[in-house]
Amino acid sequence: MANYNVAVVGASGAVGEEILRVLEEIDFPLNKLVPLASSRSAGNTVEFKGKEIVIKELTETVFEEEEIDIALFSAGGSISEKFAPFAAKAGAVVIDNTSHYRMDKDVPLVVPEVNPQDIAQWQTKGIIANPNCSTIQMVQALKPLDEAYDLQRVDVSTYQATSGAGKQAMEELVTQMQAFFAFKLSDAEHKSFPHQIALNVIPQIDVFQENGYTKEEIKMVNETKKIMHKDVEVSATCVRVPVLRGHSETLTLTFDSAVDANEARTLLAKAPNIVVIDNPQASEYPMPAECIDQNETFVGRIRKDLYRDNVLHMFVVADNLRVGAATNAVRIAQKWVEMQEAK
Repeated sequence: MANYNVAVVGASGAVGEEILRVLEEIDFPLNKLVPLASSRSAGNTVEFKGKEIVIKELTETVFEEEEIDIALFSAGGSISEKFAPFAAKAGAVVIDNTSHYRMDKDVPLVVPEVNPQDIAQWQTKGIIANPNCSTIQMVQALKPLDEAYDLQRVDVSTYQATSGAGKQAMEELVTQMQAFFAFKLSDAEHKSFPHQIALNVIPQIDVFQENGYTKEEIKMVNETKKIMHKDVEVSATCVRVPVLRGHSETLTLTFDSAVDANEARTLLAKAPNIVVIDNPQASEYPMPAECIDQNETFVGRIRKDLYRDNVLHMFVVADNLRVGAATNAVRIAQKWVEMQEAK
């Protein structure tokens, strides 16, 4: 297998750091790793395989200068909009973690366990989009059940960790909890969220649209349809919760045919990168505290609806910085490499 020159754009950010960790853990076939960031972070270092690697400044020419083969972007939509075309023009495949290219008809939106075949479309623009973190873990669980029972509708409520909003948001939760224990919570600021997040839940992620749904909720609707190549009905309610890391979701799934909970449990257990934890009598089910640093999606509380034979309920949990971002991006890169090697 050939080795590849890989750039990580936003290497000093929360997702960028996780990408570096995943690349190291799986021993990705690297010839050269090039961490990139803004001029503010350039000159700092990141640790990779026991060595300190200097962060280079992200410029329009760095991809050509460094002969980059794979560029993993995780530095914000405006950065991807400006610099991803330069990476693609230099011959690199761009795997973009932001929302900027997700609904572009010429850019494949990929979850390797669900639609790996779409990676072949990368050459149109040289870009592959990484879906929203909540969408990724959900469609991983939907895929095997859709194949068995023909999925018609998804009703999902999310419980999303503060890390989904970045490092500052995580720090805000910690700072507010410290203020609470110092009896000064009323004085604590909230900048990352519209309200206090400590000891609270906020039923708003991103801005509201005219139809009453938030932008985050509409992302889940549109991305699910694009990834699954299916006009399935989706309704989402996205909620921010005072958890540092790990997104949870309750799913109510409506199928065209009757479902069997035990059979569904078996199908999910056999699906790639899904772990079933479903022993409610022993209080065993997925929780965000136990999914941190894991590359799998955890599913439990699998049960049939009390009234309808074609409706199934379940609880899905994953590390949003891993499964919902870094791990999925690296898995896309792995699949892309396999395609290059197969030529």
